[in-house]
Amino acid sequence: MKNFRRDLNIFLRTVRGRSYPRLIGMQREKSWIFFDTFLPLLATTAYVFIYRALNAPPEFTGFVVLGGAMTAYWLNVLWSMATQLYWEKETGNLSLYLIAPTSRMAILLGMALGGMAATTLRAVTVLLLGSLLFDVTFSVENWGALLLVFVLTLVALYGLGMIFASLFLLWGREAWHLAQLFQEPVFLISGFYFPVRNLGFWVSIGASIIPITFGLDAMRQLLYPQAQWGFLDVNIEIAVLALLSVLFLVLAHRMLLWMETLARREGRLTVRGQ
Repeated sequence: MKNFRRDLNIFLRTVRGRSYPRLIGMQREKSWIFFDTFLPLLATTAYVFIYRALNAPPEFTGFVVLGGAMTAYWLNVLWSMATQLYWEKETGNLSLYLIAPTSRMAILLGMALGGMAATTLRAVTVLLLGSLLFDVTFSVENWGALLLVFVLTLVALYGLGMIFASLFLLWGREAWHLAQLFQEPVFLISGFYFPVRNLGFWVSIGASIIPITFGLDAMRQLLYPQAQWGFLDVNIEIAVLALLSVLFLVLAHRMLLWMETLARREGRLTVRGQ
């Protein structure tokens, strides 16, 4: 019991220690807040005008605004989680993380929570401004289910980001190109700006490996219960998100342990340029 308390204390202190720099960094560079919140709204605005020019149903405007808000989390996972260990290696800090007497999961979790604060600010800004500018209204009948979907989506998404962090580190110099490769295609197959069921059943099922696919679809069904654009029943999508959350966190833990073992056995993970 004493050892458990000690380990838990170290874990929580690590999470706090790694989240602190990102929270403070967001306050020190005020211009980042502008670029990270207002500029992404331009892409959302473009899709809104496209749908209006095509005389699409009004709920499509809400779909776009919600998708535009959720892009912030995907980009945060891709650039602040998946590439994080690679950049730490390039700057010479990775060896400190590997020899630190703490959990690598705690280090990445702290980074995720710290980055999530700025990401949430961006997402909320896009959602609020988009709703005000385009007169978007939502009809929520089950706030509990909506909150559950949102939390499960983020847990599974950041679990996937932790897996990517280990993979990108092992792939070395290709990390930057892989992050760019995964960015735009996911916007398409996950249905950020349109109902994912329009891609067809099997493509949508394949895309569900990315948690934000079912997360967006379930949230849209809960925000627009009268619309008939959902892919699967909300309860099924919640169950899949819960399964992905557990699966990705377990895989991330195993990947980080394997990476740590590889670093100790071969001694080359922390060498810059490999």
